[in-house]
Amino acid sequence: MIIWNTLAKKVLSGEEITNEEALDILNCPDDDLLLLLHGAYQIRKHYYGNLVKLNMIINTKSGACPENCGYCSQSIVSTAPIETYRMMDSKEMVKGAETAYNLNVGTYCIVASGRGPTNRDVDKVVEAVKEIKDTYGLKVCACLGILKPEQAKRLKEAGVDRYNHNLNTSARNHEKITTSHSYDDRVNTVNIVKESGISPCSGVIVGMRETKQDVIDMARSLNVLDADSIPVNFLHAIDGTPLEGTDELDPRYCLKVLALFRYINPTKEIRISGGREVNLRSLQPLGLYAANSIFVGDYLTTRGQESTADHKMLEDMGFKIDRTPVMAP
Repeated sequence: MIIWNTLAKKVLSGEEITNEEALDILNCPDDDLLLLLHGAYQIRKHYYGNLVKLNMIINTKSGACPENCGYCSQSIVSTAPIETYRMMDSKEMVKGAETAYNLNVGTYCIVASGRGPTNRDVDKVVEAVKEIKDTYGLKVCACLGILKPEQAKRLKEAGVDRYNHNLNTSARNHEKITTSHSYDDRVNTVNIVKESGISPCSGVIVGMRETKQDVIDMARSLNVLDADSIPVNFLHAIDGTPLEGTDELDPRYCLKVLALFRYINPTKEIRISGGREVNLRSLQPLGLYAANSIFVGDYLTTRGQESTADHKMLEDMGFKIDRTPVMAP
C-alpha cells in the first residue's frame, strides 16, 4: 500500500512520481481517498498555503465555431440550442470586469469562440484590456483560440497577463475528440504564447472516453509544456454534441484526478474548472485540498454555482481569497 504522505515528501524533494505511482493515485481505493488528499494537500500547502485564487469568465463571442470539437456546444457539429452572438465591443468586456472586481476575482478571463481571432477581434480585446488595467487593476487572461505570433505580441503589449489554450486531452485521444485541428496546433499556440512573454495557461477535459493512462499523459504533457496555470475541467456532456450522454465520472474519481495533477505539477496553479458542480457535486470543497484555484460564476454556455455559495464554501473551509496572480518567475 502506498503511503501517500511519503509520496508527497518525494515530490516536495524534487522527484517525479513514476507511472506506476500515477496509476496508483487514479486507482486509489475509496477507503484511502482522504489519505490521498491529505498527501496532495501537503504539496498544495507548501506552495500556496490556504489561499484560493478566483477566476471569472466572460464569453465575448458565442457559437458559430467552424471547429468540430466533440464536447463543445458552440462547434459546427453541435445542435445544442445556445445563444449565438458576434464579438462584443470593448465596453461590454470592461463592464464584465467591474463585476469580477466586485466579486474579489483576481483573474478576469476574456473568452471567444472560433478557431482563432481576427485582427479586428484582437483590436477589441486590446482596447478593453488597456481600460481594465487602468480602471480595475485586474489580471487578464485571454482565450481566443489558435494564435499567430504577431497577435500574441499585441496582446502582451496591451497588458494581457495570461493566455489560455487547453490541450484538452492526450495526443493519443485527440483525433477521437476533434479532427479540424491537430494536437500539435494546440501545443504550438502554447509555445507562441510563452515566446511572447505571456504566462501560459493550458488544461484538460476529463471524462471524454479517455483511459487512465491518457489522464496521466495529459498531466505530464502540461508539466513538459511548463504551463503556469492548469484548468482541470470535468466533462459536462451537453445534449446535441457528439459526446451527448457520456457519463463516466463520479466525484471520488474526480478528486483522484485533481490529486494526480497536484502530484505531477506540484508548483503550478491547479484550477477546478468547468463541470465541477455536476461532477464533484457535494464533494466540491474536498477538491481544494489538491487544487488552489476555481472559477466563479457561469462558464461558456453552462451555468456555474452561485458566486455567493463559492465564497461561503471558502469561508467554511478556512481558506482565504488570493488576489495575487500566480505568474511565471
